[in-house]
Amino acid sequence: MKTAAVKTNKKEQWIDITSEVQKAVQESGIVNGTVTVFVPHTTAGITINENADPDVVRDILFALNRAVPDRGFHHFEGNSAAHVKATATGFSVTVIVRDGRLMLGTWQGIYFAEFDGPRQRKVYIQTMITE
Repeated sequence: MKTAAVKTNKKEQWIDITSEVQKAVQESGIVNGTVTVFVPHTTAGITINENADPDVVRDILFALNRAVPDRGFHHFEGNSAAHVKATATGFSVTVIVRDGRLMLGTWQGIYFAEFDGPRQRKVYIQTMITE
């Protein structure tokens, strides 16, 4: 298993970590299998989405902020909206690895989704041979 550090510099920020995950796959030496990417935080998530047009990320953040406005919550830390957004995004993804490469679609990337930054975060990357 590999632990990757992710430093965010905004309250809400999506960081494309696809190359870091691909590097971990190559370093593991697996040819065919899966890779799981997991974030051990409750106010950040991991997701797969389009990585070609940055407006997609902006639009997703816009929609999440409209769906989960940061008001009316009772949690004393004041970051309940971040918890809800992280839950909606998810805390892990699993991607098929074939011939040593991530089997993502043409426009897909793996994103670390920050909802309570800026912070120093970590991501766990675990590969598994299936064939």
